[in-house]
Amino acid sequence: MDKEKIFVFEGDIPDDIAIGKTIAIDTETTGLIHDRDRLCLVQLSGRNTSCYLVKIRIDNGVISSQPKNLSALLKDESIIKIFHYARFDMAVLNKWIGKVDGPIFCTKIASKLVRTYTNRHGLKDLCKELLNIELSKEMQSSDWAQDNLSDQQKIYAAQDVIYLHQLYDKLNLMLEREKRVILAKKCFEALDARVLLDLNGWSNEDIFSH
Repeated sequence: MDKEKIFVFEGDIPDDIAIGKTIAIDTETTGLIHDRDRLCLVQLSGRNTSCYLVKIRIDNGVISSQPKNLSALLKDESIIKIFHYARFDMAVLNKWIGKVDGPIFCTKIASKLVRTYTNRHGLKDLCKELLNIELSKEMQSSDWAQDNLSDQQKIYAAQDVIYLHQLYDKLNLMLEREKRVILAKKCFEALDARVLLDLNGWSNEDIFSH
């Protein structure tokens, strides 16, 4: 990833950024438990492969300033939002920034629907098989709450979004080939309910079970 294509902003994206009508989104947090851990970083990327990192400041459970531009982007129903494991990122954004509206595409869900020959559906696995790109996960467990992110952290964070458009294109073709486009859309639409369940205490329970 070219460091010159990574742009870091404090608290919000600028007014004049036009990322496009399909946006890849990811988040970095202090941990994986919604009630305990907080949002630190939001990564955005359009098809031009530039990456925008938005540092989010949260003290004592209160966000320092509401990112109005980022919030408006998340609410824009004309924009397709592409995630890998949307369930987690949407819940984090819902808690700290606001609800994510509009069409959602989750590369992890899509992979599970079409790559039924494997149980490896991580971003690293998808990039390796579908794009022939080897991702490093060395910085996955680093401290994202520190004041100044290292160059390695910035590159890692950018890599989590800059390939999602290519995966989106590949997986859409596979969904069409396997006649599972409608099934995928139904799964993506159900993410709103899944996120609400996660945020309200039902993250480890299958409410549809007998």
